[in-house]
This record gives sequence, structure tokens and C-alpha cells, in this order.
Amino acid sequence: MNAQPDLLYSEAEDDLRAAVRSLLSDRGDTAAVLVRAEAGAPYDPELWKALAGDIGAAGLLVPEKLGGHGASHREAAVVLEELGRGVTPAPYLTSSVIATETLLALDTETAEVAELLAALAAGRRTAVLTVPLSASPHGPLPVDAPRVTGVADAAVADVLLVLKSDGLYAVDRASANVEAQTPLDLTRPLAAVTVGDTARATLLADTATAEQAVRRGLLAGAGLLASEQLGLAEWCLEETVRHTRERHQFNRPVGSFQALKHRMAQMWLEVVSARVAARNAADALATGSPEAPLAVAVAQAYSSRVAVHAAEECVQLHAGIGMTWEHPAHLYLKRAKADEVALGTPGRHKEALAELVGLQAP
Repeated sequence: MNAQPDLLYSEAEDDLRAAVRSLLSDRGDTAAVLVRAEAGAPYDPELWKALAGDIGAAGLLVPEKLGGHGASHREAAVVLEELGRGVTPAPYLTSSVIATETLLALDTETAEVAELLAALAAGRRTAVLTVPLSASPHGPLPVDAPRVTGVADAAVADVLLVLKSDGLYAVDRASANVEAQTPLDLTRPLAAVTVGDTARATLLADTATAEQAVRRGLLAGAGLLASEQLGLAEWCLEETVRHTRERHQFNRPVGSFQALKHRMAQMWLEVVSARVAARNAADALATGSPEAPLAVAVAQAYSSRVAVHAAEECVQLHAGIGMTWEHPAHLYLKRAKADEVALGTPGRHKEALAELVGLQAP
């Protein structure tokens, strides 16, 4: 019999949340994010240095013997919740989760893999898997693709993990062509990546191991993306409640109007349900449960829609101010819409869910 999942936050996870939230409040509040996004330079290197190295968030998934902290997906999920709350531009999902999990699925006894994992864990380097952000754990992979578009965070990566027909390679970004693309989400830039035959590349794994490792990385990314979406939805709900409490019409707070109460109550129900789905996915990944693919599919199919709905309600219930560029609500809506198609659409995860439980997909 499988052990019951633990959906509660531990004391260590609460402490980690407090540390990350304090850091983001000091250095990465939404006003600062908006200014950097407008300037076309969303990343803050000092913030990433503090998050990845000083707090040690980048090494949570890496075992201690490889230079990490030997934590789990549960702790990484807490970090992503806070990054979602702040719609923070940082390569945490792409480097510290997807790329790191991919490398952990390889032979970590080899010097190249072990050294790269240690560098990622310490925050000295960042790595990105050269697949489109929309790539699903269950879908086709770009093998030997001369040009891969829609690669998230490639502009700040030091290392590109490239899937070829003969295995997985680590490529120095400086030897590849990384061309910026116009993203919907200004806080998670996309790029088209072209890796030529002359690029400096190191073979990390053979073909069979490489594809399995990439899919493991994408599965972990999809599962923990639900935690980012949860944090985003929580911020939208809290900000909407605060605004409607302070905003008055007819000498009454607009939040006291029954119709708005019902809409915010519905948002709350969706958010707490998304928390259950996201925590279940994180716990399944952390414990290596055989039901992890099922938990991830459920979390993504549900949390994606919740994040979009919460962001849409946040914009609408802020009325005129919510439609302005100065208010950060549009950043959350764009991140929610971009996350909805990231690592597989809700429809694709529903199809995977149907296959996993032996039902015919609609």
C-alpha cells in the first residue's frame, strides 16, 4: 500500500519560505520587476546570486555528496511558490529544477556531470535544456534540431543541454547562437537557439539514457510549475481582496457587494484546491512515488486554469487601475497565460491523465 502523501508544510519549509519572501521583498518587489521588464532587462544578477548561492535554493535538489543540500522537490516547490507570488524573473525553474533533474538522471559518477551539478548547486553556473518551453513530458522532443525556438532563460544560461540522436551534450552558450524572441511574458524571456557543428560540446549520456533523463526533467518541471502557478494565484487573490476592501463606491467598500464576494469566494476555493494538487505533485516527486506522473498531470491540468482565472479576476476587479501598465496585474496575467502552455497544455495533461488511468480521452 502506498503511503499517504503529506500535504502540510514542515517547519523547515516554512523557514525557507520566510527567507525567500524576505529576499524578494527587499530586492525583487513587483515595482522593481515592472521597471526592469519595461527596460527589457528583467533579470537581476544580484538577486539570483543571493537566491541561488546565499540562500542555497539552487542546490535543493542536488545531493550533499555532489555539493548540494540534499533536500527535495517539496522545498523547491516552496521556492517556486514565492517566485510565483513575486512574478520574479529568475532561471530557477529552468536551471535549478528542469536542467538539474535531467542531470541527476544521468550517471553522476562521471566527472563532467558531477562538476556541472556542483556548479549549478552553488549558483556559479546556470543551465537550460534546449527544448521549447511548451515541450510536454509526454510529447515529442527536438532531437538534432538545427534551431530550437521558444527556449526559456537561454539568454542567461552558461550551459545549454542539447539533445542529439547520439546522446545529450553540454554546450557552452558562448559557442551557440542565442537570438532573443518576443515573449508574451516579459519576465521569462524566450530565445531561439542554434547550435552549430563547431560548438564546444561535451557528451554527457548516450541516446537511451538521454531521452529518459530529459523526460524526467520535464516531468519535474511540470509538477513544480504548479507551485509557481499556486503562488501567482495566491497573490492575485490577496491583492484583489485588499483592493476591494479599500476601494469605496456609494460610501461602501466594493468588496462588500454580494456579487464581488461570490467571485472572490470562488477564487479562494480554486486556490486552496490548487494548493492540494500542487503539494501532492511535489510530494510524489520528492518520494519517488510511482504515481508521480499521475499527480503531475492532475496538478498541471488544474493549476494552469486556476492561475489564469485568478489573474483575470485580479485585472477585472481592480477596474480601471487594473488595466494600466503601471499596475503589476498585467505581469501576472501574462505569466499565467504563458505558464498555461508551458511544459504541456492542460489539454495535453488531461490526455496523459486519461492514458495513465486507462480511460478514453474526450
